[in-house]
Amino acid sequence: MNKAFFEILRAGINTTIQDKGRNHLYHVGITVSGAIDQRNYILSNKLVENQLYEAVVEFAFQGPLLKLKNGKINFVISGDIFFKIIRKNLEVEDGKCYKNYILDEEDQIDIISTKNSIYGYLAVNGGFDLKKSWGSYSINTKANIGPNDGQKYSLNDKIFIKKSEVKNLNKKNIDYDHSPDNIIRIIKGTNFDYFSKEAIDRFFNEDFLITNLVDRMGIRLKGPKLENTVSTNIKSEGLIRGTIQVPADGNPIIMLSDHGTVGGYPKIGVVIAADLDLIGQLIPGTKIKFKEVSLEEAQNIFKAYTEETNKYLNACN
Repeated sequence: MNKAFFEILRAGINTTIQDKGRNHLYHVGITVSGAIDQRNYILSNKLVENQLYEAVVEFAFQGPLLKLKNGKINFVISGDIFFKIIRKNLEVEDGKCYKNYILDEEDQIDIISTKNSIYGYLAVNGGFDLKKSWGSYSINTKANIGPNDGQKYSLNDKIFIKKSEVKNLNKKNIDYDHSPDNIIRIIKGTNFDYFSKEAIDRFFNEDFLITNLVDRMGIRLKGPKLENTVSTNIKSEGLIRGTIQVPADGNPIIMLSDHGTVGGYPKIGVVIAADLDLIGQLIPGTKIKFKEVSLEEAQNIFKAYTEETNKYLNACN
């Protein structure tokens, strides 16, 4: 029997495969990658009764137009997404996020755009038929690692699906709160003391704008110049997701999932783990403020965020 697959009729702006990411490879220059919004990623899998860390399709801004070939599947889309289902008889249905749908052969999913966010996720029951690279399905286009030769998907590419039959799934959907928060909590970075008192006051009290220079590697901000009184360059050090670097122009850069493994700009702070999904989804033009928290506070906030995630997961049962 021929495998079911999606034929890509429109690729969208940045359509890739992502999962939880790949670990323990920083020493060879390979970063973690993985879904930008880990909560929405695992929720998409939960809603189609997959293992939570099954590979999914991640898309940004405008998503792909996909036609199903050779099968019948269950799928769900998570995020703040405008999408439609185009049936083979040309009937069109408005799609609702966090809801299971059955797609028949020759039906299409038109993921038109995200709304007040950047990223969304498409999961299918049973997952996609892919090969792991370095222990993960995630595509890193900066390093050409992962399925599809490490490249984002293009017109006429195919994404193969493991299952081609429909499983009767729990039809319960969830009511997800997409209310954005412009307060980003951080802990001090290793070079926090490189910056003047005036720069620190500005960092915590003035607005920063998310510019159009946003991708899976990072976010460039624009705001009050942060004066560095020691050195605007340092010996390259290891980076992690959420690190806030400040180059010589004084405008911060926040590292995201495909960040480089080392960097030579001083680090003023690190976004706490509980706010990483949030910062990755904020659209260009959003104004944000930074707030310092202690390590203990960051741990407690992450515990609360995990509990909230588990409530969403339990609502899928």
